[in-house]
Amino acid sequence: MKILVVNAGSSSLKYQLFDMDENKVIAKGLCEKIGIGGAVTHKRPGKDDYKSEIELKDHDDAIALVLKLLTDSNLGVIKSVDEIDAVGHRVAHGGKLQESMIVTDSVLRYLESIVGINPLHGPPAIKGINACRKAMPGKPMVTVFDTSFHSTMPEKSYIYALPYEYYEKYQVRRYGFHGTSHRYVAHKAAEFVRVPLEQLLIITCHCGNGSSITAVDHGKVINTAMGLTPQEGLPMGTRCGSIDPTIVTYLMKQENLTPDQMDDVLNKKSGLLGLSGVSSDMRDVWAAADAGNERAKLALDVLVQDAKKIIGSYIAEMNGVDIVLFTAGIGENDRAFRAAVCRDMDYLGISIDEDFNMSCPRGENVDISAPDAKVRTLVIPTDEELMIALDTLNLVK
Repeated sequence: MKILVVNAGSSSLKYQLFDMDENKVIAKGLCEKIGIGGAVTHKRPGKDDYKSEIELKDHDDAIALVLKLLTDSNLGVIKSVDEIDAVGHRVAHGGKLQESMIVTDSVLRYLESIVGINPLHGPPAIKGINACRKAMPGKPMVTVFDTSFHSTMPEKSYIYALPYEYYEKYQVRRYGFHGTSHRYVAHKAAEFVRVPLEQLLIITCHCGNGSSITAVDHGKVINTAMGLTPQEGLPMGTRCGSIDPTIVTYLMKQENLTPDQMDDVLNKKSGLLGLSGVSSDMRDVWAAADAGNERAKLALDVLVQDAKKIIGSYIAEMNGVDIVLFTAGIGENDRAFRAAVCRDMDYLGISIDEDFNMSCPRGENVDISAPDAKVRTLVIPTDEELMIALDTLNLVK
């Protein structure tokens, strides 16, 4: 069975085509600058990459191009679109939908109804689904929600101390994100240590340009750092993370900002970029810090401290921890970040082999724990697309 996985952004569309019989990716790529020009990168294992600038007016154009490339006599990997058995879509926010599901008109109507609490990721995901339905009528479409894995949180973890009517009227609550990644790496960690997931206390740190940390108690999420939106929790590339909410109204008054302008400050001008004044990219911030930039050092210190606070709070909440794991762009590749987060946490049983951490292979599941550590610290590469493909396979079967 061949499954196409689609991850649609506001001006981009990532895709991967899986051959599930052999459990491998046979093609993948990225359409970008949708609506503002257009470009595509198309990759096949063992072949040269194909890159081209081509006008992409909308997501319909992008999907049409993807299908053309996949079936092209020179660049393609299948002879016909008919060989694609189903399409899996990454959807960041599922609202009250707590598990992956086949797309129906009613599912789409619901996703459209919650765009208000998912303004950044909702509209492009819906556009991607509609474009695929239009280009491949009759093909099963599956939505896999980033929020689903977090649906096991108890009410005390997801409710905010606001007037309860806002939860009832507007579904204002913690949902959590990156759930597809957290679910994948938690299962992989259990496989790695050869202990059933249901017997483990795990803290999963998905750290990238967007970051979240999740407490997985015997296979179920009991808390996670992101909230109603992906803004809450850790400082990120351009997002501020958790702050005193009164800061928002105070700055709006002081700077005479509209809600949209304030949202832009919180989501696009804050985080590592806002603190360092250098970049939203950790590599650039580390380089500036190493060169003596004090604001860059401050940005890194704030990020590390917040990660420590969240990890510590989850250990308290679960009354222990067996595994702390790092994943995603920063978690998998930034050795100095991992070392800084784990340093001086011996009292909690967390201690890593710093020499091995700095030299361990990338792209592999590795244990960077110190020999005498009570807690296993792991690096587990994530694969959200494979998780989406597996969910799609299970549903369409």
